[in-house]
Amino acid sequence: MLRLVAEGLTNREIAERLFIAQKTVSVHVSNILGKLEVSTRTQAAAAARERGLLS
Repeated sequence: MLRLVAEGLTNREIAERLFIAQKTVSVHVSNILGKLEVSTRTQAAAAARERGLLS
């Protein structure tokens, strides 16, 4: 999920790709933002790259 967020996909695009509900994506993205202690998807992507989470 984090990789798809980092690619710039919207919740709808992620949901379609993973065959899950948009609400489910929204919940997961919110959890990711919280765990990375950031407030935006762009910050999450940057933090993930800095921490080596997107290899």
